[in-house]
Amino acid sequence: MLRVLRLLLLLAVAAFSLRMLTMVLPYLGFEKGILFLTTKSADINDNPWFRAGFYVHITSSWWVIVTGLLQLVPALYRWRPALHRRLGQVYVASILALAAPSGLVLAAFANGGLPAKVGFTLQCLVWWLATWQAYRLARQRRWLLHSEWMLRAYAVTLAAMSLRLESYGMHSFFQTRPLETYLTVVWLSWVGNLLLAEVLVQAGLGKWYLRAFGPRVAPAVAAPEPVVAARIG
Repeated sequence: MLRVLRLLLLLAVAAFSLRMLTMVLPYLGFEKGILFLTTKSADINDNPWFRAGFYVHITSSWWVIVTGLLQLVPALYRWRPALHRRLGQVYVASILALAAPSGLVLAAFANGGLPAKVGFTLQCLVWWLATWQAYRLARQRRWLLHSEWMLRAYAVTLAAMSLRLESYGMHSFFQTRPLETYLTVVWLSWVGNLLLAEVLVQAGLGKWYLRAFGPRVAPAVAAPEPVVAARIG
């Protein structure tokens, strides 16, 4: 069951990554009055903080989705462990230094008032903290906990995909009004992803990944908890 879910997720994210690339490319002409930017006032479009945050966020978020997806392919680790580590470093650094901080900038300019601003702000903070925790655990070679936190962090990374799918579903099947839809998915896109990730973690997806990565990390599945408990104590 976990294998089927993992395969479906990988295919969905790969398709969404290609779709996101087609959505990002039109903005690289740096025009102000196109697509999403038409929802912002002229003052916001002229604000240098907003413009810097916007372009940093849309570009870094795209390669974060792609590099994060590659981290979920065990065959890549077995083939080139060093490449897995380098991509992981790019993924973590891009979130911590670029995607999450620029998301905080955009949250300050979010449409929908305070509920939307708070929702996006919390999403970026949770995203940053979960990614940092996953990185910290990797540095400590606590591979089981690292894999579980990476799954949680990537769940928040995929909030962009969930937001669009949930918006389409709510509008198509429930005929919700635009503002209702928007304010709902601002929160549901990342909180719902985190809840789903937690269900998968508790079902053993992190342990499955360690076994799939091979014998160099799989022994961590057998007896990580006493070490963790000793360190925490």
